[in-house]
Amino acid sequence: HELQIQQEGGFHLSGTVTEPATATEPEMTYKVAISFDRCKITSVTCGCGNKDIFYCAHVVALSLYRIRKPDQVKLRLPISETLFQMNRDQLQKFVQYLITAHHTEVLPTAQKLADEILSSNSEINQVHGAPDPTAGASIDDENCWHLDEEQVREQVKLFLSQGGYYGSGKQLNSMFAKVREMLRMRDSNGARMLTLITEQFMADPRLSLWRQQGTGITEKCRQLWDELGALWVCVVLNPHCKLEEKSCWLRQLRKWGEMDVCPLEDGNYGNELPNITNALTQSSGHSQDSLARPRRTVFTRAIEGCDLHWQDSHLQRIISSDFYVSPSYQREGESLLFNSQGQPLWLEHVPTACARVDALRSHGYPREALRLTVAIINTLRLQQQRQLEIYKHQKKELLQRGATTITNLEGWVGHPLNPIGCLFLTLTEACRLEEENCLEISGTELYQHVPVVTGSQDSGESYLSLALEVALMGMGQQRVMPEGLYAQDKVCRNEEQIIARLQDLELDPVLVQTLRKQCILLLEGGPFSGLGEVIHRESVPMHTFAKYLFSALLPHDADLAYKLALRAMRLPVLETTAPSGDVTHPHHLVSVVPSRYPRWFTLGHLESQQCELASTMLTAAKGDMLRLRTVLEAIQKNIHSSSLIFKLAQDAFKIATPADSNSDTTLLNVALELGLQVMRMTLSTLNWRRREMVRWLVTCATEVGVRALVSILQSWYSLFTPTEATSIVAATVMSHNTILRLSLDYPQREELASCARTLALQCAMKDPQNCALSALTLCEKDHIAFETAYQIVIDAASTGMTYTQLFTIARYMEHRGYPLRAFKLASLAMTHLNLAYNQDTHPAINDVLWACALSHSLGKNELAAIIPLVVKSVHCATVLSDILRRCTMTAPGLAGIPGRRNSGKLMSTDKAPLRQLLDATISAYINTTHSRLTHISPRHYGEFIEFLSKARETFLLAQDGHIQFAQFIDNLKQIYKGKKKLMLLVRERFG
Repeated sequence: HELQIQQEGGFHLSGTVTEPATATEPEMTYKVAISFDRCKITSVTCGCGNKDIFYCAHVVALSLYRIRKPDQVKLRLPISETLFQMNRDQLQKFVQYLITAHHTEVLPTAQKLADEILSSNSEINQVHGAPDPTAGASIDDENCWHLDEEQVREQVKLFLSQGGYYGSGKQLNSMFAKVREMLRMRDSNGARMLTLITEQFMADPRLSLWRQQGTGITEKCRQLWDELGALWVCVVLNPHCKLEEKSCWLRQLRKWGEMDVCPLEDGNYGNELPNITNALTQSSGHSQDSLARPRRTVFTRAIEGCDLHWQDSHLQRIISSDFYVSPSYQREGESLLFNSQGQPLWLEHVPTACARVDALRSHGYPREALRLTVAIINTLRLQQQRQLEIYKHQKKELLQRGATTITNLEGWVGHPLNPIGCLFLTLTEACRLEEENCLEISGTELYQHVPVVTGSQDSGESYLSLALEVALMGMGQQRVMPEGLYAQDKVCRNEEQIIARLQDLELDPVLVQTLRKQCILLLEGGPFSGLGEVIHRESVPMHTFAKYLFSALLPHDADLAYKLALRAMRLPVLETTAPSGDVTHPHHLVSVVPSRYPRWFTLGHLESQQCELASTMLTAAKGDMLRLRTVLEAIQKNIHSSSLIFKLAQDAFKIATPADSNSDTTLLNVALELGLQVMRMTLSTLNWRRREMVRWLVTCATEVGVRALVSILQSWYSLFTPTEATSIVAATVMSHNTILRLSLDYPQREELASCARTLALQCAMKDPQNCALSALTLCEKDHIAFETAYQIVIDAASTGMTYTQLFTIARYMEHRGYPLRAFKLASLAMTHLNLAYNQDTHPAINDVLWACALSHSLGKNELAAIIPLVVKSVHCATVLSDILRRCTMTAPGLAGIPGRRNSGKLMSTDKAPLRQLLDATISAYINTTHSRLTHISPRHYGEFIEFLSKARETFLLAQDGHIQFAQFIDNLKQIYKGKKKLMLLVRERFG
């Protein structure tokens, strides 16, 4: 930008800024004015009109010019000083020239002011002196940066109205970051800007809507509210704020907190958490009725934070010196202030103490934050030691009881103040390598070990190893699952954030040592550790954390890694309420969640994390038979969801059968065993993936080998339904592909076939309806088995089978060359069938025609046997006349059964068995005619006349057919004479 600074008068700087022309825009010149006070810009105006929370580019350009080239700017006294030096004439001249130079803009104002000055009782004359825009502020005036309040409001309002779309969440987060930056610069606007943001948040129209509907606030929005609450905690914990500021904030926070629409801390209405300062004293609080607990909003922690102060002399000493240690002789009550090494402790409730650390960091006191962090960690270590000692005394009793209570109701992971994240960041920030000394590798942070500065002997510790240690302590803490979807979701989210940060650490020998030491403590830690031997039924599972620990430890201490991961596999909330001692029947565990309150909303996610942990172990244990067995046992004992076990089985199968090398037998067997467990679990409960699971299991067993196939065929009843066993399992095992895949010799093929036949017969007995046909097909090649299967069908035909199933099997029999058996089954099928007069498109018609054709082809006797059955079952005239026509066209007995003489004569409709069929057909036509006429409408008349013509053809097959038909027509004319038009048509056609 090209600048021309006119002048700087007192505390007012003005100038013009010219923006050079571009390809699309012409050259532009803007007038800029800046007021400042004690090195801060207090207000700005610029002709460009660009709105921003802080400054437009032209204001920035003018400021930088003034900072970099102070000698180029003409300095003047404040204008009031200059006027003071003028006499009356000079003043008159000055005012007149000024008005002339700007007469269009200034004249009205000048005349108004002149009137007021000349009127003795005007307001302007009650005030001593006059304002001077170029003079600075008085020394005790609050001085703060220029902040365009209207603009802050507008932007927040706009971003909120976009409801989390178009990166508005990002924008709001960057505004929060701006507030943090201002706090760090100790700029008093930080709190002002946060107030403006909060006012807009509270005015968000969606809040009352969500409240009325009783729905939770959307996920994105909840996270923004959390950040808002945490920022207020930071603001009120400013170690150097004035008391009146604090009481002003407290008033505001209370006002917001009392509003109906104010979001609650845990995201659902009613269920609240214990107080920030005394969470440990209300140990009964968890079971207490949620209605009795006070209402906690997102501002409650900040309101409580207003009660905290920094006056404690021990606290002051901790944060102000690295070398504060216990005096050589301790006064009464000081033993609580230092550990045995003489390092200071800070015994406040952990999240509260961490909120102090966050406040120190946020307000630009990084050294102090670091010192307090070290004191907190020393305290946590001491507590961990004491808890271990307590546990050693109670261990026997706790293990016998197999249950434990949880002492800390507020878990640190997923906590609104994010205590663990806060300590971890404070420590790692102290270890960050400066960018100049290192190339950024793939965007991950690079840290170095910075030794901990302490007053006692050189501890040999680094802030980096402390960061790892405190993260492990916090994540491993046993804690009760909080109530409500939002709070539970937050636990998962926070855990993932901390783990992502841990994965940025390069594990060198120092960190590995820290990791091992902490893992051993967590395993031995009793009820204070989520990885202890005994845990509470509702404690937050450790799967995600254990998966990280397992992968991190594996290269350095595999035994410890497995011990830890196996311990973490449990999910007690899903265990049956019976004591968990009985592991002998892992297949009979109930997979139903016992009814309980509060509900675990994230259970699905937790179970999939448990599955991920198991999968990680399976992959790592490939090739190690002993480890694979223990992992398998852990899966069978702890995982209760069939679809997850199926996923594990598939994972194991994939890892066990790499495309480029030989299969891993042990792992394949694990896959098979898991698959079998899934089959047992889902056998009696309907599962939409069953078909896929069954097919997969056969594939897996085939891969394992012929013994596995024999085994699943022999124990089919505990794994499959009869239909699955015959149509999928046995059919696949007997397929050509399987025999090729396994390159079986003759005895092996025979063994498999024999097992498949036995299975087929057992299934046909158990469920003939669905398995008979498959059984016959599977037994085709073995005469005795085939006969047995056929007998099972015959026995079941009279009771348990439908005509469709019987016709299907009958056709199969004909196709296989057993026409007499087919005839027998078709006859049985006919006895189950009933075709009404109007069912002329029934799907069974084809079967009936086929059965009659079959009987006709076998000979007169068979035809004579089936016709009575047809007459009894079929009442549809068109079907009957079709059968009649087919029977009269050719002589029966064309199947040419050996030893049977066929006369080759056509059969007469006058003699049995066709006479019976003809009579039945005629009477069907008569009945159908009457049925149709009761509900006929004129548009069907034509169709009806055609129907009568077809009927006449059948009537005429009888000897006195024409007489019968004429009588029939007369009869109709008599009965339906009311239908004049229709009877006219009948007369026209039939006389």
